[in-house]
Amino acid sequence: MLTSVTTIERFILDQEERYPEATGELSNLLYDIALAAKIIAAAIRRAGLVNILGSQNARNVQGEEQQKMDVLANETIKNSLKHTGRVCVMGSEEDEDIIPVPPDYPVGKYAVLFDPLDGSSNIDVNSAVGTIFSIHRRVSLEGRGTVADVLQPGCQQVAAGYVMYGSSTMMVYTTGQGAHGFTLDPTIGEFLLSHERIVTPRVGKYYSVNESNFGRWDRTVQAAVRGLKGDTPDGLAPKNSRYIGSLVADFHRNLISGGVFLYPADTRNPGGKLRLLYEASPMAFIAEQAEGSATDGVNRILDIIPAHLHQRTPLVIGSREDVGFVADTIRRVSTSARVSGAVSQPAL
Repeated sequence: MLTSVTTIERFILDQEERYPEATGELSNLLYDIALAAKIIAAAIRRAGLVNILGSQNARNVQGEEQQKMDVLANETIKNSLKHTGRVCVMGSEEDEDIIPVPPDYPVGKYAVLFDPLDGSSNIDVNSAVGTIFSIHRRVSLEGRGTVADVLQPGCQQVAAGYVMYGSSTMMVYTTGQGAHGFTLDPTIGEFLLSHERIVTPRVGKYYSVNESNFGRWDRTVQAAVRGLKGDTPDGLAPKNSRYIGSLVADFHRNLISGGVFLYPADTRNPGGKLRLLYEASPMAFIAEQAEGSATDGVNRILDIIPAHLHQRTPLVIGSREDVGFVADTIRRVSTSARVSGAVSQPAL
């Protein structure tokens, strides 16, 4: 019987000890998020028994149908963070504007952005869903936080991560010192270190894309996907197609086994569909810390400067050589300009 384990709290504190100047605020903030994840995981396990499956009969700011679990997860995260004194402002995919800390509570030096429940429609069919989060150090000098604190490029993140609620609940996060994974042991209610310093394969087994959109892609993306299938002479060896429809689930499989996830722009979503701040940037930070890569097809995701809270972007993310193949194909075939907005440095 295994008696030597490393909890997420112990791991975070051990990491903190490497930095004498650390105050402990970021460590505690990460643990606050882990606590929120436990609450959400417990709710998901019981969702079919307590009438929190299905639609909320409302739409969020994105125009997407809200699920009951979307609302529960969103409120759980906000309630777990707002009173701690570690956060100055929050942003959620489910809320139209920034979320201020209530005036009754102190503010801190971090801004947190999150997608409370990615792929929430999958809950009704018992498939994997997830939570994504991104943490920035505030840039405003005083007050209770402003929109400028969340409108920062991904390269300025101090931490990012996701929680996947599947056959087990797993949290993966990075503070810029590698990507580390923790699995929730429900018997003791703790996240335990299970994947220290994840390194994704340089060439993967899988490609993940919604091919029902094939006819709406431009010819550069179509050429890239054909190449991933092995349809181009002297190209990549053919990959297997795997697509769940939850970014967290598809990304996690490819992170561990190797592969590439694509959600390109199309005629319905010319600026892309995934949210830059809540989905693309935090996942890109993790991918790069695991020796992978992330691009909008032209530019590095972490260099894109957001212009507004719910900005969207195309996304190609995963194993370094697979992402490079897609980006090289798009650049070779296309002469069009970027669609994701300004970047802090030009594409290589």
